[in-house]
Formats: sequence, structure tokens, C-alpha cells
Amino acid sequence: MTMAPRRLAPRLLTALITAGLACAAGAQDNVRLPDLGSSANALISPQEAQDYGASMLRQMRALDMVVDDPLLDDYINDLGFRLVANCDKPKDHYAFFVVKDPEINAFAAPGGYIAVNSGLITITRDESELAGVLAHEIGHITQNHLQRAFEDSKKDAPLMALVLLGAIVAGASSHSGDAPMAVLAGGQGLLAQKSINFTRKDEVEADRVGIQTLAKAGFDPNAMAGFFQRMEDAMSAGAGGDVPALLQTHPVTTMRISDAKARAGGLIAAQKRRPSLAAMDKRQWEQSTAPIAFVKDPATLVLAPTTGGITYALMRERVRVLAGDAPRLSTYYASGLQKTAGFDTPANHYGYALALTRSGRGALAITQLQPLLKTHPDNLILRLALADARLQSGQRGAALALYHDLNTQSPRNRAVALAYANALTAGGDKEQAGLAADLLRPLLDNASEPEIYSAYGRASGKAGDSVRAGEAFADASYYSGRPYDAMEQLKRLLKRDDLDYYARVRIQARIAELTPLVLELHKRNIKTADSPEDGSRL
Repeated sequence: MTMAPRRLAPRLLTALITAGLACAAGAQDNVRLPDLGSSANALISPQEAQDYGASMLRQMRALDMVVDDPLLDDYINDLGFRLVANCDKPKDHYAFFVVKDPEINAFAAPGGYIAVNSGLITITRDESELAGVLAHEIGHITQNHLQRAFEDSKKDAPLMALVLLGAIVAGASSHSGDAPMAVLAGGQGLLAQKSINFTRKDEVEADRVGIQTLAKAGFDPNAMAGFFQRMEDAMSAGAGGDVPALLQTHPVTTMRISDAKARAGGLIAAQKRRPSLAAMDKRQWEQSTAPIAFVKDPATLVLAPTTGGITYALMRERVRVLAGDAPRLSTYYASGLQKTAGFDTPANHYGYALALTRSGRGALAITQLQPLLKTHPDNLILRLALADARLQSGQRGAALALYHDLNTQSPRNRAVALAYANALTAGGDKEQAGLAADLLRPLLDNASEPEIYSAYGRASGKAGDSVRAGEAFADASYYSGRPYDAMEQLKRLLKRDDLDYYARVRIQARIAELTPLVLELHKRNIKTADSPEDGSRL
């Protein structure tokens, strides 16, 4: 029987992943390869890099390190891709996700995977600060910092990152609590040195291109420097305390902050000198920079930076609650609303309601949400929270009616469909479970979130389609970082004598797709949470 990972393991894994990637990015300052024609792709191809990033994400999910929530996923990816659309390489692969870790940090991984810790999101003051951190990480990717590091390290770094990742997962799921620490001790010195080497020109270059991306996307270009300055000031004020992880992996100097501020100031000054679109004649318009989609006058964007409005504020509190301890946070919100000046905001009332619902006090959560909905009657986030609170408090009929209305207004919205389907399945009959399966089926295309597959499996099983349920549960296992379990489930399904032709073909195709993966994991001795000890499950 596999023991549950110790509580230390997730944060240690984050540190090791970040350190491993920093090691992979530890090129010397004078190494500068051209964007085109680099031999880095001979060491790790774009597809291999993407596969590595996806594997990393699955293994992090296996340790419950990822905040998998459709609302947050959509928000962080919408924000990320707004920046990507204005970066140097908008056609590359990118994926953004939230790590369940209170440390203030973020990192970019091979394949365009960008992680931002829950602790970083909750410490930001507005959306421009959060966007500034994401833009910096996007800058590491667009400037080929990881690929250049792979070139410099002659393959050692990516392999080391893979070994660290596999070893820490194996140690976290083993009976020995010393295994992760042994891995850390073995590579700590080298990783630290490589991380220091990474910080020179690459960090400044990521700042510069990130600020440009930030401004083009309509955010305050001063936000990046301002956020790093705030972290540096906080560290100085608390001299002798712990250094934020962000400043360990992204060391800040006065010169670096000054350079960032100067670059931001230059962008703002340049925008001020540009004529507005309204003042341009047709010829000037055609020669001007193409406008940002849905913005009448993109030249005014950096002069009136966005703060994300209520959506950003609600998502910040959602991260706080979903990544934290709901009962403790309900006390935090209650105390703040009662005693702290300036705490009485819609976002904090929403956070309080969310914490109450997750603590089993849905009726009290409703009293927090109803006043908010009088001011914001059409806000999907608040209405969905109300439906969840009604369901938790036993008002199933009212909750289903609200879910139905939300689904009608926002069809194929993942958060609405998942919540509605779970409610239909949990307390409904076979017919309602079938409706739940119908709601979720369109979401399976290109989905990688385990909960969507698990929800579809539960709905299909209750609706009487045990084959589809089995396929869905196998996919949920795979995306949860348990590829061997997924293979076992599929093989058992294939032995059933009631499979029709199409089901058999689907299952065989999925087995054929997963087989090379598990063989490669076994060959490289990369451990997952469900790795066989003797290879008997291959």
C-alpha cells in the first residue's frame, strides 16, 4: 500500500522543480545563440520540451500541488494568452497553471509551461502586477533561455531536472521520508551555482521583453519593476527573515529595478508622443501599428492601465481559499470584515462566502453573496458561488435552477458545466446523470484536467454506461500522474465481452498511445506515484 505524501513533499518538490529548471537555465552570461538555426533543437525538440512540461504538470498533480479549478484555469490562461498575443512568439505552445504553494514565486518550464504560485497571486495588489510576473516568465521562453541552457549543458541539465522530478515523486510516495532530502542534498551545491549563473543577463533580458509585452497588452509597464521593488522593500524591512522564493530564483538589484523603470518610462513617453487613432488620417492609420483587438485606441492603453476590475479581485480571493484551509480562512475573513478598516470589499465578502461553503456552512455563505448580487446581478462568478452555496445548504432545486440558467447563458463554460453536472450526478437519478454526461462530453476534447474526466466517469457510470465510465476514469488517472494505473484500467476494460466494435477500437487506440510513454518512463527509471517495483505492470 502506498503511503500518502508527507506534507513537506509538495513545497520541496516545487523547490526542486524550480531549482532543476534553474539548473537547466544556467548558461554562462556570454552564451547567446541566435533565435534561428540553434542546435538546441537537436538536444530537445519543441515536441520533447512540450512532452516534458506536460509530464511535469501531471506529476505535480499526483502530489496535489496544482490548484485545478475551471474558473481559475480560465482566468490565468486568459490573462496569460492576452500577454502571449503581444509577445515575440505568439504561435508557440503555452500553458499557465496555479501551484498550491504559499511561497511567492513563479517559474517557466520547457514546452511553454508557466507556473505561478498561489502565494504570489494573493500578494499582488492589482492585475498589472500579476501580469508583470507572467510577462517576465514569457520573456524567458521567447528569448530561448531554457533552450540555450540545454545547449550549454550538453544535455546534463534537462536530464538532471527529469531525475530530480522522478526521484522526489518516488520519495514522496515511499515509506522513507528521507528520500527527498537525500536528493536535495546530493544536487544542492551544483543547482545553487547554476542558479546564480542564470541571473545575470537572462533575468534583465526577460525583464526588458516582458515590459514590452506588458505595455502592448494594455497593462501598466511600471508594474513589473514596482512589484519586484515591493518584494525587495519587504525583505529589507524584515531583515533576518526568510528571503521570498521569488527573490531567490529571480534576484533583484537596484540597477535591475532602475533599468526596468527606465524602460517602462520610455514606453509611456513614446505612447504619449503617438497621435491617437482618432487624429490620424487614413494613410497614417494604415502605416500605424495594428490595433489591439476590441480596443478603439490602443495608444491610450498604457496611459490608462487596467487593474482587472472585480474579476481579478474575486480570483485572487478564490486562489486564497482553494489553496488554503477553508475553516481557518472563514475565521480570517470574519475577523477582517469586523475589525479591519478597508477590508469590507466585494472580493473579501466573496472569499468569506467561498470559505463558508467549503466549510459546510452554505446557508451563511448565501447571506454574504446576496448583497453582492444586488450590485453585480449578472456576474457569473458570484452567481455560480450562490448556486454552490445553495446546493451545499440543501437547496438542491434552487441550485439546479440557477445552474441551468447559467448554463443556458454560458454554454460550454467549463466551470458552470462541471458544477452543474456534479450536482445532477450526486443527487439525481439515471436520467439526470445522463444529462450530466451530455454536459461534460463536449469538454473532453483536448481536456487535461483530471476532475473533468472523473466527473464524466461518475455521470456515465450512474447513467448506465460503464464502458465510457471506465475509459474516463483511466484518463483521469493518466492526467493525475498515474500512467501505469491508467494502462491497467484500460487493459481490464479490453477484456470485457460486452464491448462493441467502436468501444474496442477506442480502448485499443488509447493503450497504443500510452504504451510508448510508460515504456520510456521505465527505461529512464523515472518514478511516478504508481510506478511498479519490478516492471510487472508493463
